[in-house]
Amino acid sequence: MLQTQKRPVHIYMEANPNPNSLKFVVNFMLTDEGISFDYPDQASTENSPLAHELFNFSAVERVFITSNFVTVTKKTSVEWPEIQDFIRDHIKKYLEAGKAAVQVTFDKDPLFDENDSETVKKIKGILDEYIRPAVEQDGGAIVFHSFHDGIVKVLLQGSCSGCPSSTVTLKAGIQNLLTRMVPEVSEVQAEGI
Repeated sequence: MLQTQKRPVHIYMEANPNPNSLKFVVNFMLTDEGISFDYPDQASTENSPLAHELFNFSAVERVFITSNFVTVTKKTSVEWPEIQDFIRDHIKKYLEAGKAAVQVTFDKDPLFDENDSETVKKIKGILDEYIRPAVEQDGGAIVFHSFHDGIVKVLLQGSCSGCPSSTVTLKAGIQNLLTRMVPEVSEVQAEGI
């Protein structure tokens, strides 16, 4: 009888600018390129059994899954050394069992809409090419929300949500880049932080 082989899962942890978030980086992709899933509470985890299970740790406040990592945001009353190994080991065992981190399929690319104006297409392209990789490196994501009257609204997810430096990143980095590269943009605002 053949034995099912465990998937080799290697995880390392990375700190990021948000002291309450920790990035658990895996040796393979968990989602499609550029697609992210943000879970602010256990009730929102219907498409991710992994996120649902992580909320069973009382210290977990938020879970974010994208690319090849899971970002966990903890409650401020707990220190990372108390829980990080338990969370890492849980993610490792879950993925070793061959389970998907997120159970979602898309009929079309959720990031791009053929009905977008040329300006919106340019904004989304800049966010995807220049900003998303840098924000992901810090354990978060930025998602286009809307563009109206010169104002770009974005959603900050993962470690960016509630991060003390997210306002500086938004204004000094993202807004400066977009206003320089897209003359129609006058301001960038974050939704839901």
